[in-house]
Amino acid sequence: MGGVLTGFAIIAFVILVGYLAGRFGVGGPAAPFVLNRIAFFVTNPALLFVTLAHADLKVVFSTQLVVAAVAAIVAGGAYVTLSRLFFRRPAPETTIGALGSGYVNANNIGLPVAVYVLGSASFVAPVLLLQLIVFAPIALTVLDATSRGSVSVRSILTQPVRNPMIIASVLGIVVDATGWRIPDAVFQPFELLGGAAVPLVLMAFGMSLHGSRPLQAGHGRIEIVTAVALKSVLMPVVAFLVARFAFGLDGHALFAAVALAALPTAQNVYNFAARYERGMPVARDIVLLTTLFAVPVLLVVAALLAPA
Repeated sequence: MGGVLTGFAIIAFVILVGYLAGRFGVGGPAAPFVLNRIAFFVTNPALLFVTLAHADLKVVFSTQLVVAAVAAIVAGGAYVTLSRLFFRRPAPETTIGALGSGYVNANNIGLPVAVYVLGSASFVAPVLLLQLIVFAPIALTVLDATSRGSVSVRSILTQPVRNPMIIASVLGIVVDATGWRIPDAVFQPFELLGGAAVPLVLMAFGMSLHGSRPLQAGHGRIEIVTAVALKSVLMPVVAFLVARFAFGLDGHALFAAVALAALPTAQNVYNFAARYERGMPVARDIVLLTTLFAVPVLLVVAALLAPA
């Protein structure tokens, strides 16, 4: 369990640095917006390309992928249903809430958990690929189309070729699938840029916390609490039920499936919200609260399911 605490400690430290930078005005009031723009258009695409170019695409067809997909779809779908019945929020805000309910932090928390707790980074690869290849493109398409004030077939069809994160993901998959060996002189600059992605996103998130309090009135308090409950409780429960009773998983495989579902909401959800300037307070609070709750949730999962 030391890996879980180490991963959270690293993330908390970088967020704290971002908060202090915002507190003392480093970069000025526009710094969070600028950092998010750089992350969205430059460093995040570089990280996605590097990650997918070296991924084992065979894991896409693993049982872990199916469990992760079902758990995420149930949690996100539950939020969309509740939003339409009770919250009645516009499509962009509903999309951000659904992402907050089912889009896990498979990178900067999931990787440490996979390596130090589950024993192999391969466990997190299916979740990472699922989110990059399926969930992110769908969500970004909806955000792009609905945030522009109109929905058109042309906008939906051309969205993938206009979004740098989707383009980078596709290129990384192509490189991996073809076995193309990119020269180090070409590949290493992408690794260097990609290495800045997580710090930039975390610092921008930390800066956004300055001057704000979670669950403020008028900022979607009910939506935030709902998304946090779906992410922190419903998603791990669904993962357990599907893994145990639909696929008969037990032991370490069952523990891995539930632990990955218990990961907090990814900071990229806030990055997406900031990019389209929709649902930012909701995204920020969901990421913060699920990150705080993920520690006890993961400890409970480990206590109940981790092999002796």
